[in-house]
Amino acid sequence: MTGRVQSKVVTAAAREALIERGVTIEDIGQIVQAMQIPYNPELTLEECMYSVERVLLKREIQYAILVGVELDRLAEQKKLSEPLQTIVESDEGLFGVDETIAFGAVLAYGSIAITTFGHLDKKKSGIIERLDNTSEGKVNTFLDDMVASIAACAASRLAHRLRDEEEGISKYEQAVRDEEELIG
Repeated sequence: MTGRVQSKVVTAAAREALIERGVTIEDIGQIVQAMQIPYNPELTLEECMYSVERVLLKREIQYAILVGVELDRLAEQKKLSEPLQTIVESDEGLFGVDETIAFGAVLAYGSIAITTFGHLDKKKSGIIERLDNTSEGKVNTFLDDMVASIAACAASRLAHRLRDEEEGISKYEQAVRDEEELIG
């Protein structure tokens, strides 16, 4: 491929990268639901999964997934140069580049996403805990943080939607906000 890559190609590649690494929309939706249920007791898993789907439409998220998963794959194949190979393979605690990429992706969803990401990065909820465990021989140094980032963005998105509903924001204005969130 040369030149500009169409959005639909990037979207499909990012989704496929998650699936290949064993991460489903439902896995991420479960984390979102656990984070948001205290604030919205009637929140369904389907609503959470829809929010995850919307987050996955953002280019910044897609690019971060593709970069992170590719680096994890290369580390599994021992194709990174030293000392980077050992740093990524062992998920070196002081490395921080994995969190930096994931953190950059949450910035579009505001302070709620930022603080939620920090919480998920420390707590390792749901599938994040499994991804963080390297005993299976998989390298998920970047992926566990990206899943936390996606979940944090989806949770923030839902928190803002709940406030919009509470404030009686019109369906038209909600639709405009939904379209605007996809810019970038």
